[in-house]
Amino acid sequence: MGFYDYTIRNAKNEELPLRNYEGKVVMVVNTATGCGFTPQYKDIEALYEKYHDKGLEIIDIPCNQFYGQAPGTDEEIHEFCTLHFNTQFPQMKKSDVNGKDALPLYGYLKSQQGFRGFQDGPITDKLKEILSGIDKDYEHNPEIKWNFTKFIVDRKGNVVARFEPTADMKEVESCIASLL
Repeated sequence: MGFYDYTIRNAKNEELPLRNYEGKVVMVVNTATGCGFTPQYKDIEALYEKYHDKGLEIIDIPCNQFYGQAPGTDEEIHEFCTLHFNTQFPQMKKSDVNGKDALPLYGYLKSQQGFRGFQDGPITDKLKEILSGIDKDYEHNPEIKWNFTKFIVDRKGNVVARFEPTADMKEVESCIASLL
């Protein structure tokens, strides 16, 4: 199976075939409204505004698996994002990205782009400390480590990059721009 063979559910719980995104560059990101990385919504919206007309789509999948940082309903999450960050891209149904209830799409994404480490910085040190308490082997498995992990899919459906939440958003933008 490839990227376009999966379906996800939008915030209204309607099936959304990823085949609808054929020919587009797609960023799939698991998000949370109460996370230290939540301000990245501003950067993601800026990317959407700058590149949407050139073929960028955002698939925002709220996830409550990391310290319960996305506690609201799908409607509350949407209201938060539009009120605080003026997001125009749609949020999908809140879903798991790891474990037995993870979206099948995430199994595929992780199989295509595994974890390669975090960018250095003070947030990284805290994240490593938290993760080593949860999973001693976190560095050696492809699981999603935290909110705002981003996967970039090219116009042909290839998963070409994975950016951890600590990645510089300028690197994310450079990757996207190179594919448009």
